[in-house]
Amino acid sequence: ILKIMNRRYDKEHYLELVDKIRAAVPDIALTTDIIVGFPGETEEDFEETMDVVRKVRYDSAFTFIYSKRTGTPAASMEDVIKARFDRLLKEVQKISAEKAGALTGQTLPVLIEEQNEQDASLVTGRLSNNSVVHLPGTADMIGKI
Repeated sequence: ILKIMNRRYDKEHYLELVDKIRAAVPDIALTTDIIVGFPGETEEDFEETMDVVRKVRYDSAFTFIYSKRTGTPAASMEDVIKARFDRLLKEVQKISAEKAGALTGQTLPVLIEEQNEQDASLVTGRLSNNSVVHLPGTADMIGKI
């Protein structure tokens, strides 16, 4: 599937890069984009994706269902693709929650970036590993640690 998508790497090379990055920056937060249901994707292909998700343990992932077009293989597999997407999302959310939970009780420096869009009593910032956090604060904290 990676070749069909015109990617110039394979699973093994990608995992080697992740290992190198983690060796250089052990507490780095990694995120990714994942497409489910690319035309021609088999259950085996999908399980390879799930294997990468489990091995890398992304802090978060943007997950998408491939946009189906009438008459394409993806259009005829809608139920299978939706089920795969749900399995992927569940796994990503479980790992993300575990990684975020590991920070519970710690006091860490946060670069405040903006007022939280959902709750005006909160600000949003990033830890040194690029993890996003929300905490009580005001707009005058933006740009400060």
